[in-house]
Amino acid sequence: MSTYGYYQDEDPMAMYNMIRRGPPKRFDEYYRCYPTVMLPGPEREDLNYGGKIIMPPSALEKLTRLHITYPMLFELFNGQAERTTHCGVLEFIAEEGKVYLPHWMMQTLVLDTGDLIQIKSTDLPSASLVKLQPQDTNFLEITDPKAVLEKAFRQFSTLTKGDIFSFKYNDTIYDVAVLEVKPTSDKLGVSMLETDVSVDFAPPVGYKEPQSSRTSGTSTPRSAAGLPAGGMLHSQGSMAQAINYDAIAPSSSSAAAGAKAVSSNFLLGGQKLNSKKGSKAPTPKASTPIAGQSTNTPKTIARRTNGPQPLRLAPNKLFFGYEIKPVKTDADREKENQGQLQPHFAGQGQTLSGRVKKEKDEKKEEKKPEEKKPEVGRRLDGRKVT
Repeated sequence: MSTYGYYQDEDPMAMYNMIRRGPPKRFDEYYRCYPTVMLPGPEREDLNYGGKIIMPPSALEKLTRLHITYPMLFELFNGQAERTTHCGVLEFIAEEGKVYLPHWMMQTLVLDTGDLIQIKSTDLPSASLVKLQPQDTNFLEITDPKAVLEKAFRQFSTLTKGDIFSFKYNDTIYDVAVLEVKPTSDKLGVSMLETDVSVDFAPPVGYKEPQSSRTSGTSTPRSAAGLPAGGMLHSQGSMAQAINYDAIAPSSSSAAAGAKAVSSNFLLGGQKLNSKKGSKAPTPKASTPIAGQSTNTPKTIARRTNGPQPLRLAPNKLFFGYEIKPVKTDADREKENQGQLQPHFAGQGQTLSGRVKKEKDEKKEEKKPEEKKPEVGRRLDGRKVT
């Protein structure tokens, strides 16, 4: 064995390179790249939505000799397109001379299947801030994007400014671009391992801010000139006056009448099954169909003009129209109790003729009991008893 450790004495060219350049201190190799879907063995779809690659076992052996410890981070460089990104390693099970990359990483580096790629070991600072931009507006349908990305980032060791990575959530693939990373460095990359990251979002590609001229679905008049957008419906009085709250308040007479009409189950006039003579409703006659004309007359629906009216407000306006009922004090409760103690029938009786009843009329005359006469017996022969 040579004095430099792992080159054979029979290889003079290797010894010459060692003497000229010194012992290697950085992993630097070339491999043929392939997408992860071409990895031998069972299909592993999750490999396509992460930031880690599959390397051959010889790479692990060389990394061990170079004393490169965890985390093992790498710089990927495509010399023909001059594209660079960073990644981590997941496993060392690839065939010798090959590496397997996620599809989004091959697109970022402008690589085709079987192209040559240079892989170097590197060190990156831990991320403190990452600014992302979704590439489609369907990203807005995610209810909690930060929680979803936190789970997706478990498959990433690094992020590089300018990358467009992919992740899968609820059977949907989302593409996200990395606009900015902090701390900044000449490598434009950060480590996502064992660090607290603040995530900021830019508007998705194709997203348009809603215009203020659009209404909220209810037919409200537009704001007049000189009034702020979404202000009062007209320049007269307060919000209660603007919406005519006195007419639609729960305590108003029209609202009570409308509520009574709505609660009634018998709103239409009654009709008899058999029409008698002299009834006002005429007997319907059979109509002869005419070509091109409909025999069914359209029914007119009567609109209600009474009852609670719909509350229409300007956009971005709320109105709490509940009436204020003050809290009852002790004096109010005493008045209510005194009113309950008074007799309910304290007036004098009156007759239909308007005369006041006299006391002697109110008293009923006592009837004398009739004296009972002794009963007289009767003879069987019909003669009177003397």
